[in-house]
Amino acid sequence: MAGKVFFSVSMSLDGFMAPESPEELMGRQWMELQQWIFPLRFFRENLKLGGGGEEGRDNDILRETFERTGASVMGKRMFDAGERAWPEEAPFHTPAFVVTHTERDPWERPGGTTFHFVNDGIGAALDRAREAAGDRDVRVAGGGATILEYVNAGLVDEFSIALSPVLFGAGIRLFDGVDASRVALEPVRSESSSRVTHLTYAVHPRK
Repeated sequence: MAGKVFFSVSMSLDGFMAPESPEELMGRQWMELQQWIFPLRFFRENLKLGGGGEEGRDNDILRETFERTGASVMGKRMFDAGERAWPEEAPFHTPAFVVTHTERDPWERPGGTTFHFVNDGIGAALDRAREAAGDRDVRVAGGGATILEYVNAGLVDEFSIALSPVLFGAGIRLFDGVDASRVALEPVRSESSSRVTHLTYAVHPRK
């Protein structure tokens, strides 16, 4: 049986998931948004930053998100930013399908990540990701516009938000442009740590 389609992102208290400019993705605000991740043991293991790191529920959630993911899909904007910022051993370790109008041969990285470039839309990218993922889940990795396309198309089953105690004031809003008439949410889980609040929702068609 095919797994779920989900996304999992960090979000500021005022609803932003990223700065507007790709050049600011490693800037102060973005680092504050993601600050809950950096001390974690699994984050350090996955990026090969050496031993050590914190354990606990935040670490478990990060590991569970990684382990449930059999393939990822993402937009060209996220890929372009990541191509500049990711280490040589990209952090996905599964097939990743990039929705783009650019034709390009698959790009294989050390550690099990291969980027495939899909030119015929989000549905085709998801079909290929489902096939690659097998019985594991497909993660819509980002960015915001791509996540929104999948939500508005009714293709997302579940999502998780790590709500960080940070205010952006401007940037890319996670749900800016959502078709609220088509989307109903069911709370699944809420967990808080000293750094962040994890919120998980199932997504259903609005009746």
